[in-house]
Amino acid sequence: MKKQNIIIVLMIGVLGICSSCADYLKEDVISDVGYSYLNTSKGIEAGIGAAYSTLRWAYSGENLHAIQQLGTDTYQEGQDGSWKPALNRYEASLNPQLDLLYQFWENYYKGINRTNTILQNIPNVTDMSEDLKKVRTGEVRFLRGLYYFYLVQTFGKVPLVEEALAEVKTDFKRASVADIYKFILADLDYAVKNLPEQQNDYGRATKYAAEHLISLVYLTRASAVTEDRGTESTDLENAAKYAEDVINSKKYELEKDFKKLWDIDNQRNKEVIFAVQFSKLLLNNNNSGNKIHLYYTMVYDESPGMKRDIENGRPWRRVRPTDFTLYELYDRKNDSRFYKTFKTVWFCNNESNIKKWEVVKDKNGNVIFTPDPSLLGKPKMALGDTAIWVTVERYPEDTNMEAVYASRSYDYYPRNRQTNAKFPQNYKFYDNQRASVAEENGSRDWYLFRLGETYLLAAEAYGRMGKYDKAVEFLNVIRKRAAYKEGEKKPSEFLLVEGGTAEEALKSTEPELLLTENDIKDNFVDFMLDERARELNGECVRKWDLMRAEKLVERVKKYNPEAVNIRDFHKLMPIPQKHIDRLDPKGSIEEEQNEGYY
Repeated sequence: MKKQNIIIVLMIGVLGICSSCADYLKEDVISDVGYSYLNTSKGIEAGIGAAYSTLRWAYSGENLHAIQQLGTDTYQEGQDGSWKPALNRYEASLNPQLDLLYQFWENYYKGINRTNTILQNIPNVTDMSEDLKKVRTGEVRFLRGLYYFYLVQTFGKVPLVEEALAEVKTDFKRASVADIYKFILADLDYAVKNLPEQQNDYGRATKYAAEHLISLVYLTRASAVTEDRGTESTDLENAAKYAEDVINSKKYELEKDFKKLWDIDNQRNKEVIFAVQFSKLLLNNNNSGNKIHLYYTMVYDESPGMKRDIENGRPWRRVRPTDFTLYELYDRKNDSRFYKTFKTVWFCNNESNIKKWEVVKDKNGNVIFTPDPSLLGKPKMALGDTAIWVTVERYPEDTNMEAVYASRSYDYYPRNRQTNAKFPQNYKFYDNQRASVAEENGSRDWYLFRLGETYLLAAEAYGRMGKYDKAVEFLNVIRKRAAYKEGEKKPSEFLLVEGGTAEEALKSTEPELLLTENDIKDNFVDFMLDERARELNGECVRKWDLMRAEKLVERVKKYNPEAVNIRDFHKLMPIPQKHIDRLDPKGSIEEEQNEGYY
């Protein structure tokens, strides 16, 4: 049947999850197949690969990062990009016509239909053991639960589709948020009970990936104060329980050095619980790689002594950190996560445009800087020297900054001079293994769940229950990792900017970072949002964090000066108009659309 073949086309020709798992990724060129193919183990495995591939959309373009990072307390708009008015400034363009939101909606409902198709057909498969059927069903229900979780957090009430759709359907009704959470939790409960502790193929969901996710879902449901998410009295206990199960399994370990966690040659480290897989072979990624590395970069290639190269990346400057992130959020002197998250120094890679020392005059012809006579006419730097320094340092307002800039051998950007094109750059997602300088597609995996977050889930669940002693116990594991270790070399800013002394230069900062109950019990929710921002900075979960805690409007108004139009109804995104236009029968606009968007 031709209509049925449409569903198959969505599911085949997809390579699965990771390039190193040959059997798992093996692509079969199949045409004109029917549902009988999905009654075989081979067909089911192909379908599951397609269901996993839904995960890649978020990171294969200006997709999830724009929705999650723009218009938050931690990031605001960079110099370029299409979504700034809608998603950062909350202008009228944030409306049901916004195409990015329909792409989000379409992608995850496509993934849901893939999972429903597999669940419908897997009982009919005769060449697969019952035990393996349970495992594969667990994977698929894990994915379906994840996709619905993304949808309900973003849009609130959405259609709850439980069966595969082989033909056009137009009569969708939005389910209550409470019912959607029940559905998600049922899927994840099955996944926890039926997935193995580890899988032979790296990238498949495991019991512990499901436990991490179900912990986050329980915590999200429990975080509601004014919203009706169907919260139950045991939600926080469950959130803590499942997070602790992952921690106590000893299957995962925190990477000792926070910066090492983001080394592209160390992607499959023991902290990663579940990752979205990408390959250096674009065909394996459906010709679209991980592009997140593009969006946090600043403009470095216009500075003297610099040219664009693979190591430093393509400067698309889509988002930049807010002043809150750079100047208030971190204890920069003692918390290594700041300088291990943000790149502040670029080294000379271009001899052809190095400037020379000269006498500098202002626009009125007055001399504002004269170099040492022995330096006149000589290059300001050599290959490998510092070419750019972007620093949190701030000069008094009456400082002659032009003289300061002229006196430096490198391009200097203190706080006074930073712009939407020049700012400290998030280091986490760099990709120096692209095929060329111009290549946009990266190959690094995306850490969806990692143990660092699991500790924060446990801590928040206990803290929300008022068990601050337990919360501190889990928080201090993260804080201990965040501290500089005894003998560890600190960045130059420790002495130059952050007030450190030579005597402190090689000392541990652990005593300064470890917490007591008194440090967290007042305004605990905001403390946890701050700690998640420090640990998970830039990892495309921020808007969900703020929505979950019902703090989006409050914190964005406080910390993002560009988001002047944010209103209470922005706690949810608008239902895409393309979906509403296809409904038949169609309810009232109040029934089909979120408040504030009609």
